[in-house]
Amino acid sequence: MYHVVVAIDEDADRARRQARAVTNLPCAADEVRATLLHVFADDGGASATELGSVERARDALERAGVELEITERTGEPAATALDIAEDADADAICVGGRRRSPAGKAIFGSVSQSIILQADRPVLVTGGLES
Repeated sequence: MYHVVVAIDEDADRARRQARAVTNLPCAADEVRATLLHVFADDGGASATELGSVERARDALERAGVELEITERTGEPAATALDIAEDADADAICVGGRRRSPAGKAIFGSVSQSIILQADRPVLVTGGLES
């Protein structure tokens, strides 16, 4: 079974694109397992299952027959996603891209960029705009 950690933020459209990318993997319904991961900045008592983005991704994956689990953590998103992928011995990490100017990336950083640069496994980056 091919295991993908799908690092989801609060953006429902990005989550939908990430779910689509996973369901488009070969033999997704039979041979792919997804861990939907949301990382909270602080422990505010919220649950990942209450987020619209997680719900949207979950619904799309379930409709496609992809086995999944939902995981939530508190901490720094990139480091946490990398740790979860390593602990689970995931085959890949899926992140949602977004358009940013070079200055915006330099000032605000990028979770996707950090994961791409530090990952020791393939990273699937979905597009920043709907096609």
